[in-house]
Amino acid sequence: MSVSLSGVGLTHANGQVALSDIDLQLARGERVAIIGPSGAGKTSLLRLMASNLRPSTGRISLLEQQPWQLNARQRQKLRARIGLIHQAPPLPPRQRVVTAVLAGKLGQWSLAKSLFNLLHPLDVPGAQAALARLDLADKLFERCDQLSGGQLQRVGIARVLYQAPELILADEPVSAMDPVLAGHTLSVLNEEVSRRGMTLLASLHAVELALAHFPRIIGVREGRVVFDLPPAAISREQLEALYANEQLQALPATPLTAQHSLHIPRC
Repeated sequence: MSVSLSGVGLTHANGQVALSDIDLQLARGERVAIIGPSGAGKTSLLRLMASNLRPSTGRISLLEQQPWQLNARQRQKLRARIGLIHQAPPLPPRQRVVTAVLAGKLGQWSLAKSLFNLLHPLDVPGAQAALARLDLADKLFERCDQLSGGQLQRVGIARVLYQAPELILADEPVSAMDPVLAGHTLSVLNEEVSRRGMTLLASLHAVELALAHFPRIIGVREGRVVFDLPPAAISREQLEALYANEQLQALPATPLTAQHSLHIPRC
């Protein structure tokens, strides 16, 4: 089992309840999308699974280990086995793309090797191959501040593919891309994780992308899981309840399938 959450809750220091009674299991190699309205708790859930946040209640198991029973060094080793794809990748503006991609291995390299890599990229062919999968091989030696938002997101994905983790957690990984490029990028990401046997959990705001690219969909609202189903089993009524008080346009008739298209405006 890649991930197991049992009775997990998260309450912030200000008393705000972000997550309540989450029971969730992800088997090795699963590809799962999380959907839900803004503020539903999707990002908090991903941060818990990355062991960046400690749950207030319940138990989390990541890659057969319980992160909060480990010491700091052991927990850091566990995090090196988890790849994070951010909505806004934390890439230094003046850093070259090749260095940004190779940074995926920093958790596995020694300090000396990591520092040397900043001066002289250690695996240019490896970085170029990861970028080529995302149609960015020609950007290898450009600076990150010369790229568009969508290109930066693809560099962030390339970095995680180069890292080759066991578990990938992606928070809105294609939000800065147009629909065609977003779909293509998710196809590449899913192909790569399937080929390598990785586990992928992605938070997506665009419901149509989740339905089209993931065999399992988890709906989250107000910090709780409200459904956990394959795309074809999700009804119009379930989506309307999930996104209550948010405008849904062009909502298709039931049953929903990956071929249907939804549009949910960004909030």
